[in-house]
Formats: sequence, C-alpha cells, structure tokens
Amino acid sequence: MLKIGLTGGIGSGKSMVARWLAQWGATVIDTDDVSHQLTASGGQAILHIEQAFGPTVIDAEGALDRAQMRALVFQNPDARHQLEAILHPLIRTQTLAQAEAAQGRYVVIVIPLLVESGRWVDYFDEICVVDCDEPTQIQRVQRRSGLTVEQVQQIMRAQATRNERLQVADQVIDNGGQTDLQTLEEQVQQLHQLWCARSQQSFKRASV
Repeated sequence: MLKIGLTGGIGSGKSMVARWLAQWGATVIDTDDVSHQLTASGGQAILHIEQAFGPTVIDAEGALDRAQMRALVFQNPDARHQLEAILHPLIRTQTLAQAEAAQGRYVVIVIPLLVESGRWVDYFDEICVVDCDEPTQIQRVQRRSGLTVEQVQQIMRAQATRNERLQVADQVIDNGGQTDLQTLEEQVQQLHQLWCARSQQSFKRASV
C-alpha cells in the first residue's frame, strides 16, 4: 500500500488536509493522536516520563500535564531531548503497527516533526508538505490557542525551518495567507486522485 508522509509547521493546516483525505478513503494516522494516547492516564509512556521528570509533570488524573511539560522543555533543551527519547520510539512502534493494519486506499501518516526526527524520511513512498508563510502561521496559532507571539515563535524555533521541510518534499500544498478554502481543497483533491492511482499501480505490481 502506498505510504504518504504528511508534515508542515504548526498552523500550516495539515490537520484539515488530513481530515479531507480520511473522508475520501485514505487511512490517516496522526502521530499527535498516538502521542496523546501514550501520555493519557494509564498510557504506556506515563511511568517513563514520571521517572525521568518527577511527579510535577503528571496531573491529578495521572496524565501528562502538557502545560507544565511545555514550560519545562522550552526552558531546557536537554529536557526536550529526554522527552523525545522516551516518546519517539513508542510513537513509531504504535504508528507502524497501525499502518500495517491499514485498509484504506493508501496510508497517510501525519508527522509534525517528520524532518526533525530524521527517522521517518526513508519510510515513505512520498512526502507531502503543507506549506505556509510564517506570519500566517503565527496568526492562525494565536487565534486557536491564545498563545502570545513569542510563545508561538518558540514552538516554531523548535521545529524545522520552512526551507528544510520543502527540501524533503515530493509534493507541496500551498496553504499560505492568500489561499482560500476552495483552492486548498482542490489541491488536496488532485493529490488524492494521484495517490489513489499510484497505490492501485503498486497493488497491481505486487499481485503479479
């Protein structure tokens, strides 16, 4: 089955793109959702995180206190690397298991830190980047989250640059400030049709 890696910076619109693809028949696996499952109360990562960072990053329900952890990793890059060392292998294992069981027309794995991780690029048949100019990113994130400009910029600095993402892209979806919803959907629909055709071709070759 064709495997697509979907990535983009915070506020780029990759979640909307993923929802459309799922509606049209793709199997969509979002690594953020996998991460939330792992760090929910009783999640597989909770004990490891508590052992590494102490009980202050665990909330009253036994889940990861995301606000507390976010403040910690922004103040201390070593803490971010330590958290990633715990989460990334678990996320990869869970994601690959879901991809192996996929029944859709093709598989899309949404990975915000696809470029940064360095471990996913070679897994995919194609990588698609949802591209957006940085001022628009900041505006979108502020509208939905209420974070300050500096807080959004901190998040963006922890991610790959726009140019670094574009360098690994096989396909680019333009979702900058001048792109309306209809134009965005048309771009995504064109790629969906392309990926359906390529997935079918791959299936035929595998069946020969």
